[in-house]
Amino acid sequence: MTTVDSHTAGHRSALRGPARWNRPLLWLTAACAVLALISGIGIVVDDRILTGVPIWLKPFKFGVSFAVYAWTLAWLLAILPRRSRPAEWAGVIIVGVTVIELAVIVIQVLRGTTSHYNTATPFDSMLWNTMGASIMVLFFAQVVIGVTVLRQRIPDRVAAYAVRLGLGISLLGMGLAFLMTSQQAPGGTIGAHAVGVADGGPGMPITGWSTTGGDLRISHFVGLHALQALPLLAYALGRWTGWVERARARMMLIAGGAYTGLVLLLTWQALRAQPLLKPDTLTLAAFAALVAVTVAASLATVRRTA
Repeated sequence: MTTVDSHTAGHRSALRGPARWNRPLLWLTAACAVLALISGIGIVVDDRILTGVPIWLKPFKFGVSFAVYAWTLAWLLAILPRRSRPAEWAGVIIVGVTVIELAVIVIQVLRGTTSHYNTATPFDSMLWNTMGASIMVLFFAQVVIGVTVLRQRIPDRVAAYAVRLGLGISLLGMGLAFLMTSQQAPGGTIGAHAVGVADGGPGMPITGWSTTGGDLRISHFVGLHALQALPLLAYALGRWTGWVERARARMMLIAGGAYTGLVLLLTWQALRAQPLLKPDTLTLAAFAALVAVTVAASLATVRRTA
């Protein structure tokens, strides 16, 4: 085989689909999709309301979210240059604790009560504590995957930045959930999504995010989905810009910084008991500054490619 043929074969090999899929994560993806489907039916046929929304809305949202999360992790582990046993086992652990988390949510829906921050009875407290422990284990399992990605040399710098930044920012988003567990709700109870108002008040369609006070779920959600958003951006830059790798890598660093700034800004807004769609002048100024810095840095990068 000539040198050109070898290069072409190697290029084609690099473009082949991943071969080392983590099967437990794929099974979890399918199970979560089924849960979302069943919960969607429940929203339609079950007229019960809990904390101001259909009682099956929470398992529906968690089913969709974990389906996307599990598939993304399965893909991420599959594209690593070398298989990592610690990362693979971390994926299996994530499957186990996710099943526990979703089981508690469904059990509480079937009982007609809340799962999060519910300490009304010893049984409710036990389930809530189990959920808290599960999420802590999931957090550290993703840390193991993150360390693995950092240690492996990914030839494509743009992809490497996208995956590493996505994992790091999603860990930040996951960590913000601990703010909710320590948040004091009106009435003195500990643990709440909303800030300045009680959980279950007026909220946005589907998400249920508070429209009368701050809501820590917003930055939590945005942070978690950096795991999908940044790799998609990396793909878009490679597919549609025609820029050299160095320029695309710079754009990924800019995007990662802007995304982190957005997560922190949304957290700051929520902690000030401010609804997402009703920002005050200070919040608008901070957002404008973030946009201005991001645009300026992006334009500087684009000029260098011209």
